Amino acid sequence: MSYIRRSLAAVIAVGTVLSAAASCSKKNTKDSGASSKPAVTTGKQSEKSEPAVPGSMNIVWLADYDLNPLNGPRSTALSIFEDVYGGSVTYVSVLPEDKYTKLDEMIQAGDQVDMFPYDMGTFPQGVLKDRFAPLDPYFDEMGVNDGMWDDMAPAMDMFAYKGKHYVVPFSVSEPQLLTYSRKLMQSEGLDDPRTLYKEGKWDWNAFTNMINKFSESEESLHHFGISGYPGRALLASSGSTVVKFNGSTFTNNISNGNITRAEGIMQDLQSRWLYNKSLTGSFISDRNTLFYSGSDKTLAYSNTNNPDADLMIVPFPKNPDADKNYIACDFDARMLVKNSPNGNAVAAYLKCERMAASDEKFRAKAKEQALKSMTEEQYNALQEYISDAKASPIFDFGFGMGEKMLNNGECTFETRGAMDNIISALIEGGAPVGSWDELRSRLSPVIDEEIKKYN
Repeated sequence: MSYIRRSLAAVIAVGTVLSAAASCSKKNTKDSGASSKPAVTTGKQSEKSEPAVPGSMNIVWLADYDLNPLNGPRSTALSIFEDVYGGSVTYVSVLPEDKYTKLDEMIQAGDQVDMFPYDMGTFPQGVLKDRFAPLDPYFDEMGVNDGMWDDMAPAMDMFAYKGKHYVVPFSVSEPQLLTYSRKLMQSEGLDDPRTLYKEGKWDWNAFTNMINKFSESEESLHHFGISGYPGRALLASSGSTVVKFNGSTFTNNISNGNITRAEGIMQDLQSRWLYNKSLTGSFISDRNTLFYSGSDKTLAYSNTNNPDADLMIVPFPKNPDADKNYIACDFDARMLVKNSPNGNAVAAYLKCERMAASDEKFRAKAKEQALKSMTEEQYNALQEYISDAKASPIFDFGFGMGEKMLNNGECTFETRGAMDNIISALIEGGAPVGSWDELRSRLSPVIDEEIKKYN
């Protein structure tokens, strides 16, 4: 470990480590630069190259985005991996919708592929389809046994399958939050949600009471309570998941009372016309909508569009019956592909990712980049929500069980997956069901059928 620390100091001294904000975060969009014919490039030269040598520190990375984009600087993690370990990454490009098909083809053909991006489809579906290998044999190389990953231990254990760790998140990203204007709150005589959060009073009751008061204003303009994409975050805030997982077995939990209450909030917002369907991607500045639901990226956009609104963020309110605030978010991880001959190299790279996400020097770089689009007060609040003991990231494994469970399709009730409809049908309206009881009765058999495949 001391060797790594000394090497990192040298890397920083010569200025080769760039901002962690230029990180190799996963992307799921089709405009990622991938082509239908996979291109093979190396991390350092980004030129066509032969695949990496098995057993070396050269990793073959199959993905729909490059860890070392041609038009961007090296990420902090890649800089450490190349400069300290002498490693490199060979990029095999594939379209987002084709990446699992391509992965299966490469595994079956015996082609070398070492590392694959984590997304919702990797667990449980990808693991149970035998696409990936557990990382437990490499915990020493990753620094897990040295305490580097202690903050991520709950997330690691949440994804453990039969005692093995296939998904080892090195950081949490894009928490689903509420953006609001403190000026608007003050003008309406409403309490500041962040203050309520810090006082332990920010729960579903406070949230609905606030929206009710705002919507009942005597002004002629119709007032909405919320816009954006609140369904997944509201479901997560219940503290319960549609699919429960005990480490080896999945069960259908759709009838859980906490989920029923979360769905009731969605239905109430829609039925009283309190959900604003204007999906602007940022806080709506016309003062007729109280909250905008989105990730921390929404805050950055909102600051640009509303420079004088005194914006702030807060997690979705706590279920009064839950033990803490539960937050929907993304987990940043890389998967070790089955039959990879370079498990040690993947482990070393993951250690670099964790170091970039946790080391104070690199976090300072990330903060510097973040402050270009948000205030220090906003940034500190964001970090608090991610790491606060009062808040806990949560993941519903129903999202990772294939297209019958998660499939946006044409965004209609009939083409979407069960999980899509659970988080959107009632709040968006227009579905051929009018209540949660009807929706649950329709979707529960689908969930049962899919769970059978995994158990």
